[in-house]
Amino acid sequence: MSKKLENAKNLILIIIVAALIGAGITALYRYQQRDKDRLLAKRIAELSSPRSGIPDTIEGLREAIAAYEDAIDRYTQAAVKTGTYWKILSIRLADKSMHKEALDALEQALLYNTEDATVFYLTGVSAVMAAKASLDPAPKPGAQQNDRDRYFTMAEQAFKRSIELDSAYAKPRYELGLLYMMELDRSAEAVPQLERYLELLPRSVDGMSALARSYYLTADYRKAIDLYDRIIVTTKDANIKAEAQANREYILGNMNG
Repeated sequence: MSKKLENAKNLILIIIVAALIGAGITALYRYQQRDKDRLLAKRIAELSSPRSGIPDTIEGLREAIAAYEDAIDRYTQAAVKTGTYWKILSIRLADKSMHKEALDALEQALLYNTEDATVFYLTGVSAVMAAKASLDPAPKPGAQQNDRDRYFTMAEQAFKRSIELDSAYAKPRYELGLLYMMELDRSAEAVPQLERYLELLPRSVDGMSALARSYYLTADYRKAIDLYDRIIVTTKDANIKAEAQANREYILGNMNG
């Protein structure tokens, strides 16, 4: 019996020793970690200006972060609102045909949100209108492009970026297609943009009309006729229907002639 008691005592002693060793290792780890934290805080403080007031301890840094977290949240919310206000201002300026001023506002909006597909789309629209309002016949001395061409380039880049950010966003595809077809004489590049636009908005008569014209300009007459047939069936506007019928007959006449 005494043998069993002795064995039990030995087991308890082993457990106690193991616990003490574990506690010692944990305490040593925590001490080393705190020492590393102090060194990190010291390095940050050394890299900072002596007048910056940055805490030189981990505890001080944590207290500073807690104190300023609310201010950071408020600043973030204010920045989001500011970007939205610039976007709204650009829309109102564009509504008044002040497109160059709208572009300035959109540039500010992008400072607060660099991945807003709508801002890039609006930039493209105002850039097209600014280009049309430019009367420069030739580039200024030392410039590779005149203002008109520069705005058209800006519009193309803005529409493309908008599509990159949101591939299901239909509007920039439509406007980019019109830009290629109507302004840049690049109807072949308009076709895939307008085809994708109609995939997204299959009942858009404007999209059908633009794509039909692109097909005609690229000599894809059968597809153009098919689209005009589709417009005639879809639209309830008598003028649009009559125009589609006239365009259809004109193309057929060219094909047969």
